[in-house]
Amino acid sequence: MSEPGLDITLGVEEEFFLVDPETRDLVTDPLPAIFEACQRDCGPHRVVHEALRSQIETNTRVCGSVAEVREALRETRRLVVESAARHGVAVMAASSHPFARWEAQLITPRERYERFAVTFQETMRRLLVGGMHVHAGFGDPDSRLRVMTALRRHLPLLHALSTSSPFHAGHETGFKSYRLSIMGAMPRTSLPAPLSSRADYERVVAAYQRMQFIESSSELWWDVRPSLAFPTVEMRICDVCPRLDDAVGIVALYAALVRHLVRLDGRGLLPPDPPTAIIAENRWIAQRYGVLAFFGDVRRGGQVDIAEDAARLVEELAADARDLGCEDELRHALAIIRDGSGADRQLDHFRLRRLEGDSEAEALRAVVDLVVAETKEGIESDA
Repeated sequence: MSEPGLDITLGVEEEFFLVDPETRDLVTDPLPAIFEACQRDCGPHRVVHEALRSQIETNTRVCGSVAEVREALRETRRLVVESAARHGVAVMAASSHPFARWEAQLITPRERYERFAVTFQETMRRLLVGGMHVHAGFGDPDSRLRVMTALRRHLPLLHALSTSSPFHAGHETGFKSYRLSIMGAMPRTSLPAPLSSRADYERVVAAYQRMQFIESSSELWWDVRPSLAFPTVEMRICDVCPRLDDAVGIVALYAALVRHLVRLDGRGLLPPDPPTAIIAENRWIAQRYGVLAFFGDVRRGGQVDIAEDAARLVEELAADARDLGCEDELRHALAIIRDGSGADRQLDHFRLRRLEGDSEAEALRAVVDLVVAETKEGIESDA
């Protein structure tokens, strides 16, 4: 039985690419009927436009458990996949497309996105990436800020597990997540500074607004932030996971971490914050090496293998995962490290196809096929 005051609500946003099944390139101007069908049939969820017309974003309903998140993600993924298929379009859950050209993309005709395009120019036009955002609702505004700050040290691990963007504009980038490199060209991205209260956060937001840099806090695109619309802490660092099981595993790890830190906060025992610069270094290691990372060990010094780091954390979170009913999902983090993330599977498939005689272009199209197939895994209806 969960302790009083430690219940957590969860919600997930996923940003998908819409793909032409023949060319495997992005559909730069998809039929409005795809979005209309999703919005008509989404039930308690939401489906919205993203900055580029070739993307579509789903927002799950508010969930009371990781099991509910799994079912909600099955529903939202199935909705988008089936609605797109009825109009001859495939759906791809990855944070970059292997070979699509950013120059060919069209901005969604919404005031917000058009304003960003004018302000950010080339950085906005090159933003051909998608992410997975996980919301956790808990506590009061001050506790959410303290927990958010304590979460920062764990963001590199969470990101490494999600990596799915090793290709960009038709070539291997050498990164497991090139998405963060592209996002980094925008202002107000990466790690937030340590914040100890809602008042600290509001002072930061007010300073940005006084200087007319932002209209609202929704334009602070940090790796983790307080949500403007909901009483949640929104983790934004993760790539989109092609496989549903991997997405759910990351949600479970995040939920268990939040609950663990809430318990420590209630006793005044949150650990001291590592230097932001060290967390940022681990963040870079995560995007470069993914599940092959060796992180700087913020507890003991030196370096630690990601497998050892994750195993230690999973053990530490075991009681919280048990109370949240997500022990198996939490341990899936270790399976991702053992078997590879979406980025690893894309790279392995690409290299295998090249060894088997495919041209580079053929091998990249095969990567799209792989991700499209993985996006469909586990979304079948029980009916």
